[in-house]
Amino acid sequence: MACTTILVGKNASYDGSTMIARNDDSGAGHYMPKKFVVVHPEERQKVYRSVISHVEIELPDNPLRCTSMPNAVDGEGIWAASGVNAKNVAMTATETITSNPRVLGADPLVVYEPAKDGKEEKAGGIGEEDIVYIVLPYITSAREGVKRLGSLLETYGTYEMNGIAFQDKDEIWWLETIGGHHWIARRVPDDVYVVMPNQFGMDEFDLEDAYGEQKGFMCSADLKEFVEKNHLNLSQDGSFIPRDIFGSHDDSDHVYNTPRAWYMLRTLNPQTFTWDGPDADYTPLSDDLPWCLIPEKKITVEDVKYVLSSHYQGTPYDPYLSYGDKSMKGAYRSIGVNRTDFLSVIQMRADHEDDSRAIEWVAFCSNAFNTLLPFYADVEKTPDYVANTDKNVSTDNFYWTSRLIAAMADASYKSSLFHVERYQGHVMAKSHALIAKYDAKLAQTADKAERLVIKHEANEAIAQMAKEEALATLEKVLSELTNQMKNAYSRSDA
Repeated sequence: MACTTILVGKNASYDGSTMIARNDDSGAGHYMPKKFVVVHPEERQKVYRSVISHVEIELPDNPLRCTSMPNAVDGEGIWAASGVNAKNVAMTATETITSNPRVLGADPLVVYEPAKDGKEEKAGGIGEEDIVYIVLPYITSAREGVKRLGSLLETYGTYEMNGIAFQDKDEIWWLETIGGHHWIARRVPDDVYVVMPNQFGMDEFDLEDAYGEQKGFMCSADLKEFVEKNHLNLSQDGSFIPRDIFGSHDDSDHVYNTPRAWYMLRTLNPQTFTWDGPDADYTPLSDDLPWCLIPEKKITVEDVKYVLSSHYQGTPYDPYLSYGDKSMKGAYRSIGVNRTDFLSVIQMRADHEDDSRAIEWVAFCSNAFNTLLPFYADVEKTPDYVANTDKNVSTDNFYWTSRLIAAMADASYKSSLFHVERYQGHVMAKSHALIAKYDAKLAQTADKAERLVIKHEANEAIAQMAKEEALATLEKVLSELTNQMKNAYSRSDA
């Protein structure tokens, strides 16, 4: 799927937490309702079968409880997408990435082949539909997540190119698939953030460490031989730059991918480089944008939300531009597009007790018009307001209310924008206040049962606050859009 990811190391974040965040975007012209739920061990399949690829995988015993962001409509599989398990390990999967014909020719993708002309069905590999479901319940650290997924890729292969983030309180790891069976992974340095559009990203890799101590790098066992045998490294000096070896720099990347990375870097490091004009160090077309940077200021949840909601505000590329030279208006694919299904920002707070460490911030639909809600992740259930999504449009859940607000505010942008800005500001402020309130309550007891009750109470309070704010905002943007109807008339009754 078309997504955008940002990863924030613990020394780059405002509170010492690790943060992983991803927009989950549907393909063009397609929208998938999502829900935020908890999946318990007894609900897990022992033998998993993929809907798309028909691959069957026997899963380990004793899975962990996990939060999940599955599809709310049956038919395409589970697509768990993002979550936190009971050991405070999180992952988000996947960021669809690019490759090149040399790689895909050397290690073809493992594509499902239906029974035909007397030939038996041939299962495909694993993909975005499957990865969180078959990995997250069975790992106890981010590093362990890389190893489990790497083993699954080598065993079953994959039918698509993907990037996957793993997180615990100390580490973030980023894994990128290579062809059908190969992979590469890097630990995100603690003092940086990483930006990832739908493009193979890593700009450096230490093969010696990957084949040795694995302090910061891991890869499939034969990666070095694979590259050498297939003449994949095009470097003149022998340097090993993964995105040059395994990725793409197509014309389409310059419209669809690199501008997103450019804008996120530009926003979080505005003074580090020159980003605009004829003397710019980097432009939206640059193929050598840094994969990671030390931010100029500590990064907050609001910063993450802002960059993942971007439509190139403050640049000539903003599709909502209403003044000045509009010749480049909408030239590049926005980050916060109309077809975002959800945004998850997972905040792993190292200075909190294990059972209150993970906060999963959740938003649905187009980020330009939605808002995040924080939920304690170590819980037995999530509030109905975020869990009861189905195919029917309803203001009784956060997904459909968010989508209605977005569609109406977009259609009445000039008059509705300030309603949306107030909505976003109010909800974020109240969310921080509620988390602080319930953190204080949690600090007063060590009893696990009491703490669970407090976390459930907190999540319900946040959901109720969000429902009230969302419905009030929906009424305002509906009124603005109603006033713009084509059959409007200014004269009232006598």
